[in-house]
Amino acid sequence: MKTQFEILIKSRELVLNVIDDLTMDQINTTPKKFKNNIGWNVAHLVVTQQLLHYKLSSVNCLIPDDLIANYRKGTSPERNINNEEFDEIKELFSALPETLIEDYEAGIFETYEEYQTSTGFVLNSLDTAIAFNNYHEGLHLGIIRAIKKLV
Repeated sequence: MKTQFEILIKSRELVLNVIDDLTMDQINTTPKKFKNNIGWNVAHLVVTQQLLHYKLSSVNCLIPDDLIANYRKGTSPERNINNEEFDEIKELFSALPETLIEDYEAGIFETYEEYQTSTGFVLNSLDTAIAFNNYHEGLHLGIIRAIKKLV
């Protein structure tokens, strides 16, 4: 699992490096032929990680319910994110992988509700969910890079 956690942390560092020089206008711009923007993608990664790891393990998510409602799969940006909100999202984005490691090592994840992803992959344990989440984060890193070129 150590490698999977290292991949998650590195992936998130890469995302933050890619977006570091962007303005809030760029963060909130949804290019033509895209359904969302960079801000949505970053928040979506926070939400998805929490749902795949915590909710499906019957453990309370560590993020506000409104964040989940606004950025879960199937949503799209309804409004622009302001600088303060995005700073909070980036803080969660950076800090939650370490919390996941601590919680995993503490053994708080005792059960897992099987879940079939939209790609058809079946998650049947927290370990498979952690590996799948890393794949998901890589996909969105690519989307973020593509959007950046257009904004």
